[in-house]
Amino acid sequence: MQRKKKTRFQKITMVAVWLMLIAMLGSLILGAVASLGF
Repeated sequence: MQRKKKTRFQKITMVAVWLMLIAMLGSLILGAVASLGF
């Protein structure tokens, strides 16, 4: 794999992946809190 500057598409992909991970974590935490009855 050659190192080259990230293209705009790669940046957008990285941001999308991070948003998905954060959304998954957030929903897991919300589900846990809701199941505890808060």
